Amino acid sequence: MSQAIPRTIPEYLDQLRSALRGADPAMIQDALYDAEEHLRAELAEHPELDEAAMLARVATSYGAPDEVAEIYRVKEGEVEQALRPRRRQPVAEKSLLARFFGVAVDPRAYLALFYMVLTLATGIFYFTWVVAGLGMSAGFAILIIGIPFIILFFATVRALSFVEGKIVEAMLGVRMPRRPQAMQPGGSIWQRIGAMFTDPRTWSTLFYMLLMMPLGVLYFCIVTIGFSFAIGLTLAPFVHLFSPYGSGIVMVDGDYVTWSAPLWSLPFVFVGGVLLFFVMLHIVRGIGQLHGQLAKHLLVKAG
Repeated sequence: MSQAIPRTIPEYLDQLRSALRGADPAMIQDALYDAEEHLRAELAEHPELDEAAMLARVATSYGAPDEVAEIYRVKEGEVEQALRPRRRQPVAEKSLLARFFGVAVDPRAYLALFYMVLTLATGIFYFTWVVAGLGMSAGFAILIIGIPFIILFFATVRALSFVEGKIVEAMLGVRMPRRPQAMQPGGSIWQRIGAMFTDPRTWSTLFYMLLMMPLGVLYFCIVTIGFSFAIGLTLAPFVHLFSPYGSGIVMVDGDYVTWSAPLWSLPFVFVGGVLLFFVMLHIVRGIGQLHGQLAKHLLVKAG
């Protein structure tokens, strides 16, 4: 049995949220934003109608909450299907060896690698922005500009979380909101601003931005050390064969001493470097998947 026609926009959004229960939280946020934007635009275009009359009118055009929810579910499934790589014929399950070396042609591994390097810069920026913003908000709290500054700071945090979500979706392949998160509908402007401060997702976003700096340093160290070691092992046999100094030069008691690895070990060193390179690609791809889930948990409002 369909629900009764809602009489207010917040009631419509509540019914839409209820109809979308269990769906992807990012998709729910997009649907709620689109619905509120459309309904408020309809209300502005027809000032002679109250909310109840306007909602009764758009129920046949925009759709009732359960109808809109079904449209979004279908559309989301179609988009996911379109984004998946098409296969003309069934492909046999790959062997363990093929899956191990197949990571070299997986774009997700290289996008995650780039994201992990980029996180060092974005993490420092987010950390600095949050620490400076909270510090200045505390300092301005006793002044008349304190409240506007705090509101502006939290608004910028919400905007940065939306930008970070777009980066995460593009590079890590995790579905993130494609619409900004609207303030809590209903009530006065002060009640809506207050809801922004009491929303747990606001504080989890601040925690995420503070966490990004240590994560960025950790990711950068994993990438640089791991791949440098892998490339070094791969190139070491060629350096040994073509360098006049053998495998390298070390200083012992103030004197330079050349050293050489046994020739029989060079193939194993080369193979070890190549294998480590593929292992690092798997590690990077796995970290990217884990970070995507962390970002979705902390940045996206639960349905």
